[in-house]
Amino acid sequence: MFRAYRDLDVWQKAMRLVTQVYAVTEDFPRQEQFGLISQIRRSAVSVPSNIAEGKCRTSQKEFLRHLDIAYASLAELETQLEIAMSLKFISENKLDNLIEATSEIAQMPNGLRVAIESKAAARSPLPASLEIY
Repeated sequence: MFRAYRDLDVWQKAMRLVTQVYAVTEDFPRQEQFGLISQIRRSAVSVPSNIAEGKCRTSQKEFLRHLDIAYASLAELETQLEIAMSLKFISENKLDNLIEATSEIAQMPNGLRVAIESKAAARSPLPASLEIY
């Protein structure tokens, strides 16, 4: 059960995004090490971390709250990447690739939310792939 979050496609894609973000920020100016690089990486890491934490919580309400946090971290990440492009730390092409990845991931927690809320409304158990317990 504890590792069930690893089976979620959204978590797997978010983990790949973290790797992409780390690779892209390697080329940032050194003076950004404790500024924008740190903030961008923290935002990226927050996404799969909150999905994993929420999945391991004991209630659907807590899982949904952590999905909301992951979704907000994606918005924060996109904003920071836009800033990085405006400062010419990354190219528009790299930004587009990362935004495409964040957009795809952003749709997934919302899909999970709808599935969870629909199941709760119907008062039927979650499918095995979404069970929290």
